Amino acid sequence: MNRPAPALIFAALGDATRLSLLVALRSGGTRSIARLAAATAMTRQAVTKHLQVLERVGLLHVERHGRETHYIYRPEALDGARAYLDAIGGRWDAVQAAVRPTVAD
Repeated sequence: MNRPAPALIFAALGDATRLSLLVALRSGGTRSIARLAAATAMTRQAVTKHLQVLERVGLLHVERHGRETHYIYRPEALDGARAYLDAIGGRWDAVQAAVRPTVAD
């Protein structure tokens, strides 16, 4: 599977609802849409749409259990985004050091 561009992951995580759903799922195990929707004021359909966005960027794995769809958090999907942040973070430190005014003694 090709990893999505970090920008797609950042865009998916930029929505507060999706971020809160991902936080709820990170505790491990699988969660059904019904269980996730019960913890929010949203309909199952709204929760499903948000989960589909997270699935498309690879942050969730989907399993079918009978008539229910269960979602599982995939933390390894953040590796590419984390590496990107590390790369630009290191460059940012270098830029800041270069433009920081020197204090004269």
